[in-house]
Amino acid sequence: MDYTDQLDSLRRPRTLIQAARIGMADYRRETHLQQCIEAVPLPSANAATAQLLELERLENHRRLDDDMTYSVKKHVEILIALMSEARLLRASQSSCNLM
Repeated sequence: MDYTDQLDSLRRPRTLIQAARIGMADYRRETHLQQCIEAVPLPSANAATAQLLELERLENHRRLDDDMTYSVKKHVEILIALMSEARLLRASQSSCNLM
């Protein structure tokens, strides 16, 4: 299963997804991705998506387990970055298919 399939199969509360979609309008890779994965230099969209999928999975487990360390804010920030990086990944795959 590739990353786009994994993203398409994610099932999260509508409110989280709606908040992330709204946040995507202000997404700035250099700032937001850096806050989520703390990598210098920033990885490719493919590598970032892999890392963000894992971070999101962990944060979702915290949510489902009613873990006191769960942060809605952090979860939404990860989803914003994940959805934005996935958009970049899909765009790069589409442009490669056109060549």
